[in-house]
Formats: sequence, C-alpha cells, structure tokens
Amino acid sequence: MKEGAQLTQAGVSPRYEVFHTDCPARDVVDHVTSRWGIWVLISLRSNNLRFYELRESIRGISEKMLAQTLRALVEDGLVWRKVEPTTPPQVTYGLTEFGQDIGEPLTDLFDRITQRLPPRSDGDL
Repeated sequence: MKEGAQLTQAGVSPRYEVFHTDCPARDVVDHVTSRWGIWVLISLRSNNLRFYELRESIRGISEKMLAQTLRALVEDGLVWRKVEPTTPPQVTYGLTEFGQDIGEPLTDLFDRITQRLPPRSDGDL
C-alpha cells in the first residue's frame, strides 16, 4: 500500500485521510486538541454556559483566545451558540451531539489522569 492511501471496504463510505495536510478532519482534531479546545469541551460537558461563565471556569484563558476557540468549535459543529437579543447580548454555548460524542473520551481521559495523580496536599490548587 502506498503512503497516504486509505483503506475502504465495499459498501462503506471512505474515511478521511487525517494524515494529509488538507484533510478537513485534521482541522477538527487540531481544534479539539488545541491548548484551549479541550478545556472548552470539558467545561461544557454537563452544562450550557454563557461566555463569562466559560471564561471563569477555564483559568488562564484570555477573552480573545476563548472567542477564537469557541468560533472554531462552532464552525466545526462541536459547539452551538445562542444569542439572546438583550442589551448587552447574552451568548450561551453548549455541546452539540457531535461535541458530546467527542467530549466523552476527553472526559474519560481527564478523569483517568486526575484519578492517577497522587493525592493533593492542602497547599495545592
């Protein structure tokens, strides 16, 4: 099999070639695994949150980076965005079905990591 070729089965739609630089699935993987993408998905795993609530739940993220990350995840179909026509506008974010599906293994990973770390002392955050 030559490099970059994809395996297909009869009657099954072809899979994306994620190792190819112009594969659209690669962009989604990049957004999910970006520095802030994973934290946004984990923060939204059980609640829909407004922008400021997300910003407060993800310590260390700037408004600019949160806005960019949310924009990418909305475009990828992982996060939905609802704007209430108030002054100022209230913007709420939540996970789509696709985002929930992607978020499950991330939550499992997060839980496994935190369960394997040594117990925290009182001085830890």
